[in-house]
Amino acid sequence: MGHLQAWRAAVDGKRRVNNTDRTVGALFAVRRLILAVATLFVAFVPSSASHAQSGPFAGMAGNWSGGGTVTLDDGSTERIRCRASYAVGANGSGLNQTLVCASDSYKFDLRSNVIAERGLLSGTWSESSRGVNGNLEGRGSNGNFQVVASAPGFTASISLTTRGNRQSVMIRAESQFRGASITLSRS
Repeated sequence: MGHLQAWRAAVDGKRRVNNTDRTVGALFAVRRLILAVATLFVAFVPSSASHAQSGPFAGMAGNWSGGGTVTLDDGSTERIRCRASYAVGANGSGLNQTLVCASDSYKFDLRSNVIAERGLLSGTWSESSRGVNGNLEGRGSNGNFQVVASAPGFTASISLTTRGNRQSVMIRAESQFRGASITLSRS
């Protein structure tokens, strides 16, 4: 009987609509609405977030990429490619950072959580490929940050400078590897 109704509707130039067709149509409408709301949210949030943050990490949020060199413990150097991601909170005074760099034979995955208070920085860090973690302390303002990261048997000095969409990171260590020089641009 259903086939006969479909045939008659086709002959008359009409399409038979069933509950499945209505459900699919509703799902497409909901998806379009979600996409429109998401597009509006993405377009609005970056402009409002930049005005709301005024702390020392304001302007660093986002994804960065670039490269540089790493100096290994034997003194050799290798070119590295890096990706960084910064999430800024606490009105620009809190920073969650991820920095992943790799060369042909070397890789590091550095993560840190930092709080700034009156020009002083403190927080924690971890390097997952070696299972090392520790504390960090330092100073910073106006896009210039100097930090000492320490863990049992490891100490590194880190200097980070941000100017607009360009950033340089210098790492100098006493062991494991000697250092890295990295230049990043915001994606």
